[in-house]
Amino acid sequence: MQIEKDKTMKNKLRVVFMGTPEFSVGILNAIVSSNHEVVGVVTVADKPAGRGQLMHESAVKKAATALNIPVLQPLSLKDEQFLSDLRQWNADVFVVVAFRMLPTAVWQMPGKGTFNLHASLLPDYRGAAPINWTIINGDQETGLSTFFIDEQIDTGSVIQQVKLSIGENENAGSLHDRMIPAGGKLVVDTLDAIGNGTVTRTPQAAMSNSSQRPAPKLFKENTTIDWNKGVLEIHNLVRGLSPYPVAWSTLENNKGERKQVKFYETRIQSDKPGTVGMLFATKNSITIQLTDGELEILEWQMEGKKRMSTKDWLVGNSISNWKLVL
Repeated sequence: MQIEKDKTMKNKLRVVFMGTPEFSVGILNAIVSSNHEVVGVVTVADKPAGRGQLMHESAVKKAATALNIPVLQPLSLKDEQFLSDLRQWNADVFVVVAFRMLPTAVWQMPGKGTFNLHASLLPDYRGAAPINWTIINGDQETGLSTFFIDEQIDTGSVIQQVKLSIGENENAGSLHDRMIPAGGKLVVDTLDAIGNGTVTRTPQAAMSNSSQRPAPKLFKENTTIDWNKGVLEIHNLVRGLSPYPVAWSTLENNKGERKQVKFYETRIQSDKPGTVGMLFATKNSITIQLTDGELEILEWQMEGKKRMSTKDWLVGNSISNWKLVL
C-alpha cells in the first residue's frame, strides 16, 4: 500500500488550466477532483456586459474563485508581468480548453508540455465550432481529442481520443453537454499518462484515414437558411445551430413588413416535394414545403418576441399573413 501511495504522489502533476466558457468549467472540475493539483487558472479579463454595462466575469473565473484557485486575467498573453507570474506557479503542464491561441512563450513554458482538448476527432473539424459543424454536416459520430499544442491551430500531435455517437435529432446543445463529462475523463486520463510517462504522440499527418473538414467560426452569413436546399440539410442546420447561435431566416407580411425569425427545433414531416417556401398551418403546427420534403417547425422565435413552441405561438397569431423571403 505504501508503494502505491508513493507512486501516486510521484505521478501527481502541477497543472495550470486555461479556459473561459461553461464547457471549460466541467473540465476544470474533473481535474480538481483527480489526483492532480490545479495551481492556477488563466482566463479572459472581466468586461462590461448587458444594459447596465456591469463587469462580467467568465464562467471559469467564477468557478476558480469558488475553488480558491489563483486566477490570472491578462489583456495580452505576451505581457512580461503575466509571463513572470505564470512561471511562478511552476506548473508541470498547461491544459487548454476553449481559450485562445497561445504565443510560443506560453505553450513552451511547462516542462511536460501544453495540451488542448478539442471537441472533434482530429484532424477532422479543426477550427472554432466543431460541435456545430459535425451536426450541420449530418454526422452520426464525433468525439474528443487531446493534443499537444504547436505553432499552428489544432495541428499538434494527438495524445488520446474518445468517440461519441450523435442522436438522429440531437442538437448542438445536447451534444455539448454530453461532451463535458467525456472530455473531463479524457483530460484526466491524458494527465495520468503524462504523469506516468506513458503518453503517446501521433502526428496528425500520420492519421491518413481521418477526414479533414473545417469547422470555421459561425457568422450571420453561414447561419442563414437557404430554403432551396434539401429538407435534411436544412433540418441538420437547425439542430447544429441550436440553441446557439441559431439558424435564421426572414418573414414578410402582406404589409411589406419584415421580421427576422430564429429556428430552434424542426422535424422532417415527409418526403413529399412541394413549392419551395410555402407555409402551411394547422391548429398546432406550421409546415414549410421544400424541394424534396416538408419540414415542420416545432420551436422558433419571431423578432421582438420570446422563444416559444409553434403550438403556443399559434394561439394568438396566424401565419396566413406571412411568407418566407427566399
